[in-house]
Amino acid sequence: MNRDQVKGTVKDIAGKVQRKVGEVTGDASQQIKGGAKQVEGKLQKGAGNVQQSAENANKGKV
Repeated sequence: MNRDQVKGTVKDIAGKVQRKVGEVTGDASQQIKGGAKQVEGKLQKGAGNVQQSAENANKGKV
């Protein structure tokens, strides 16, 4: 795992928690912010996955 994969996963989880807290408290703003953080985390993790695939391809591990 590379740094982007780890950071992306952490952001995704933090966003999920923030969104759920918003749902429980009825705070639409927190729900939206949490959802946005989840998307950002998924994108960062995806970028890390692409980077990892490229590194593996360069090492002949594909």
